[in-house]
Amino acid sequence: MKTIDKWLETNTFHHGEFWDILNIIKEKEKKGLKVSLCIPTLNEEKTIGKEVVIFRSELMERYPLLDEIAIIDSGSTDNTLEVAANFGADTYLSADILPEEGFKRGKGENLWKAIHQLEGDIICYVDADIKNIHPRFAYGLIAPLIYHDEMQYVKAFYDRPLTFSSGRRESGGGRVTEILVRPLFSLFFPELTALIQPLSGEYAVRRPVLEKIPFPIGYGVETSHILDVYREWGLGAFGQCDLDQRVHRNQSTNALGKMAFGILQSFLNRIEQFGMVDKLPEMSTIFRQFEAEGNQYDQVTREIIEEERPPMITVKEYRDKFHPGT
Repeated sequence: MKTIDKWLETNTFHHGEFWDILNIIKEKEKKGLKVSLCIPTLNEEKTIGKEVVIFRSELMERYPLLDEIAIIDSGSTDNTLEVAANFGADTYLSADILPEEGFKRGKGENLWKAIHQLEGDIICYVDADIKNIHPRFAYGLIAPLIYHDEMQYVKAFYDRPLTFSSGRRESGGGRVTEILVRPLFSLFFPELTALIQPLSGEYAVRRPVLEKIPFPIGYGVETSHILDVYREWGLGAFGQCDLDQRVHRNQSTNALGKMAFGILQSFLNRIEQFGMVDKLPEMSTIFRQFEAEGNQYDQVTREIIEEERPPMITVKEYRDKFHPGT
């Protein structure tokens, strides 16, 4: 498709293009922008300290690109919050943010609560389990928004090796991207196949976009974001940046199955809301898998409901804070 080819030429970047962080900061200050980094967490004491140290030392103290670094936590039972605070991050329990809205456990809940808690005109989200953390995981996503006013939502893409290896570099995303999301996009939203890694956990977004889209609290948050932004603002609102490689703990096939089940719920709900299909039949929320031991086969069930938070702009406390008088 010509649209995809043109978009790939103009809206796809490599982090190496943004080596001049001082120039990024100069442009940020010229435009009067404030930038927040949000790291959603749940039991990440092994990696969170290094992430905070890298981002704070390089992108706050050495180069003042970030105005705040905040941990939004789902209720860790390890030392995640203590470690993050000791290394200089602001730490918040998701349950303590907008308490009148209640608390729902999930990554999407943390991302949604961050919109209210943080001050940035741009919010950059970075996962907490990255073993090869580097400042590029932030500035590579923030820079396109600072330089390109028309861009609204910048996604990361990278190699995600199961083990370190040499040789040919494989393109594409993770396993759920390639066996579920990319086929769905190819069928229903061909232009969105231009996004190399739609499920990446690293992305930077302008506040006026974040506040207007709903947030699934679970596995479907990234897919739903892409569909909602695409429908409202089109492919031109997106950018993507190659961050080379991301090393993190890998999930089991069973865990990926649960993720795919949640994503599929969100996707089907979206195409029904968009009027692309007639009313869908009632869908089961019970995901069924099998465990085998010898000749014994046991079915394991888990209820997965992709509950959603409404657009933040509909929350009175948020409007009072960021849009007083409206």
